[in-house]
Amino acid sequence: MKIKKNDFIELEYTARIKQTNQIFDLTDEKLAKENNLYNSNARYGPVIICVEQHDLVPGLDHALIDKEPGNYIIELDPKEAFGMRNSKLIKIIPISNFKKKEIYPYPGLQVNRDNMLGIVRSVSSGRVIVDFNHPLAGKDLVYNIKINKVIDGNKEKINALLKMLMNINDADIEIKDDVAAISLKKGMPEEAQEEFKNMLSRTVPAVKNA
Repeated sequence: MKIKKNDFIELEYTARIKQTNQIFDLTDEKLAKENNLYNSNARYGPVIICVEQHDLVPGLDHALIDKEPGNYIIELDPKEAFGMRNSKLIKIIPISNFKKKEIYPYPGLQVNRDNMLGIVRSVSSGRVIVDFNHPLAGKDLVYNIKINKVIDGNKEKINALLKMLMNINDADIEIKDDVAAISLKKGMPEEAQEEFKNMLSRTVPAVKNA
């Protein structure tokens, strides 16, 4: 079965920077521990994504089309991944701006300015150079992926949507006459309900939310 847009698939992957072979993302817990990348707060194991619904970087998302379950190596250039580096996103900010907020910058510190995340590159002479480029901008990437299966069950698809959109893992779902009744331990915000219904109608058109 070839994969098409809006298919739900279960996959595992290891993502590396091509130039250095450094792993920056993975789903294998054992490999994470072997490479000193283990995060006790992270969830490891296969993930379910909806193809071409922006769950992955654009190039990888598109590369899944027409694939079948199996193992693949997919290489992406920067334009297919996190974009090229942009010199306009490197800002010089007076150190006084940080001290007013009781922030004492140092190289490597992650900062948020106008809802943009950046990394402090240097601090000197009363000024701070902050790089707001994505850390992987300008990098060629290599993904080793294993597509385990295409998800057919509507209940499993809905569970995957809830997890992807709102990190909800404890939904009680009943489907009757193509209508899904979804019960959550914690309520869903009104704006999130609208987003979920729109996503559901695009990706699981056979089912409607009660």
